[in-house]
Amino acid sequence: MYTTNTSEGILNNYAPETSVYYAEYPNQDQKRRYAFQGAIALLFVNFLVLTALAVS
Repeated sequence: MYTTNTSEGILNNYAPETSVYYAEYPNQDQKRRYAFQGAIALLFVNFLVLTALAVS
């Protein structure tokens, strides 16, 4: 951890800086997987809403 002292004796703590990196664009397999996960999530949320409506 980086610590510095001011002229008044006050400590300043700084968080370590992480290195910057660029995200990579998803390939076709990842896009297909994201679409599948979105469809499953949509079905699950619809099931939960319909179940809540049926119970109430």
